[in-house]
Order: sequence, then structure tokens, then C-alpha cells
Amino acid sequence: MRRRDFGLGLVLAASAPRVRAQEGAKQHRIAIVIPAGAAVVINENSSDALRRRFYQSFFAELRRLGDVEGQNLVIERYSGEGRPEGFANLAREVIGRNPDVIVAQTNPVALAVRAATGTIPIVWVGVNAIALGLVTNLARPGGNITGVSLYDAEIYAKRLQILKEAVPSASKVAFLTPRRAWEGIYGQAFQPAYQEASRRLQISLIPMLLQESTPSEYQRAFAEIPQQPPDAIMVSDIGDLFPYRQLVVELIEKSHLPAIYGNREYVEAGGLMAYGVDTGEAGRRIADDVHQILDGAKPGDIPIYQSTKFELVINLKAARGLGLTLPATLLGRADEVFE
Repeated sequence: MRRRDFGLGLVLAASAPRVRAQEGAKQHRIAIVIPAGAAVVINENSSDALRRRFYQSFFAELRRLGDVEGQNLVIERYSGEGRPEGFANLAREVIGRNPDVIVAQTNPVALAVRAATGTIPIVWVGVNAIALGLVTNLARPGGNITGVSLYDAEIYAKRLQILKEAVPSASKVAFLTPRRAWEGIYGQAFQPAYQEASRRLQISLIPMLLQESTPSEYQRAFAEIPQQPPDAIMVSDIGDLFPYRQLVVELIEKSHLPAIYGNREYVEAGGLMAYGVDTGEAGRRIADDVHQILDGAKPGDIPIYQSTKFELVINLKAARGLGLTLPATLLGRADEVFE
């Protein structure tokens, strides 16, 4: 059953000072919808490091702009619990509550919500909005949607390039990703960039596809590696994998293969390298969009923001464990190096 958490926002709203109610302070309602995990992680003290970084920035920016949960803001929290087949029903449930704004995280969630409403404003965070059919123009998205594009297909080309610098002899790279992402709209939009980067770097990219995001499925995928041993692994940054990042890092370590990830938290868990977006920046930008809409702006008039802050993080301990000497030029470009 899908999870939703109205409790925190509603309880705080009920306990807001009476003087505010007497002054007629307008209560705005935001629905935040995530694709997986417990709805309770939608807070700035989440035990999930990636979400905590995003929501700390998101809620801090809202407060700076005068939108405070428990005062003039009620937040309803929803999760798709990792079941994409249920996103359409979840979207209808959210729409039925008639919030002022819906924050839709990831493309599948945004597509489901947009299909369910053409009027309630949607603030989306995901990737490649035009290729995925969410909008036709980033500067003037039109309709009822705006948001933040974390990156486009070129980020995977950049990750392959970094991996090639770290392991110049690599000619075969496995790409760990969900099957639905590789074969669906997302994969169709991104595969030309994979292919071009692979050709330019003289790398064969081998899909390492997951049927679902479960521990047993990761074990299966890595058990099959000896059949076609790659020289390195690139791990998708799709949110399905993130809750199992420690397991992924451990399985890659057992395979004794260098790998590059999309989130720094994999490196914090012991992984070799990560190149990805600054999620704090994304959280602030999403909050800005929400505030503008609550102040009366039309989402279709708010340009979709394209992330500009990316970070390269390297773990030297992991490199030593692989017997890998990383080039000084690569280390010099790193935003952070773990010893």
C-alpha cells in the first residue's frame, strides 16, 4: 500500500499560534511526491543522506522566503514505494486532495502527475525535460509545469571520460541500471550520448540490467559478471539504486573493479569515484519555484532551471585497494578527495 504522511504538517498547522489565524494568515498546501522509500524521509533530518542534503536546502530556502511549515504552510508527503505501476493511482490520489502546488520528484512521477491534472501547478525535479516530453521549451515551459533539470545526457559521457582517465586500459564498461530505464523513454533519450561517448573513447558499454531494485536482484546481476567480465563499472544515479548503495559498493569491491557513481554518497560508502549534481542547489531552486507559484506566478512562465554545479569526488583508499594509481591531473580537478 502506498504511504503518505500528512501528520507532521497537519499537526504543526493545528498548533500554529492563534494570533496568526486571527490575522487571517493564508494557509498554503504543498504535496511532495517521491518515487520510493518511506514518505517520512521527506524532511531535513532524514537519515537518508542524499534526501537530507536536498531537503535541508529546500526547507531552509522556503523559510528564508517566508513559507514556514506549521505557520503558513502545510505539507503533505507521499511515496510511490518503488512501484511505478502504481504511480497513476497515486497521482490521482494526490490530485484529489487539491493542493496548491505539487512537487514531483523524478520523471516517472512527474509524468504521472501531469497526466492526472492540467491545472494544479507542478514543480518537477528530474532530467532532460524536453526529450522526456514534459515540456517543449525550457525558457517558457508553458502549461502547469516548471522545475529543475538536474542534467542532460552529456553527464554520462563525462562520467565515461573520467573513468577512462582513471583506467586508460578500460575497453569494456558495464552500466548498472534498471531495465525500465534502459529500455524506456529515459534510455531512448540518453542512449545516443552513451553511444557517441563510447565510440569516441573506444569503449564498449554493456548494459547490466536490473529487473527490480531488491538485494537478491543485485546479487544476481553481479553473480553473472564472470560470464562477460568488464574492465570497469558505471553505476546509474537513478533513485531506485540509492537505498542499496552500500550493497552495490560492496558487490563492486568484491568484483575488484573500478567504478564511477552519480552521487557522492556512494564514495562516502567506500566507492571509488562519483561525478554528479549538487543536490543542495536543486533543493534551493525548487523552493524558489514553489514560492513564486504561491505568490501567484504561473508555472508555465517560470523557466526550467538547469543545474550548473557538479562535483567530482574521489576516494584514494578505494583506489589503493584496487592497486590503482590515479593521474595527478584527475586528482587536481577533484572537488574533494577522501584519503
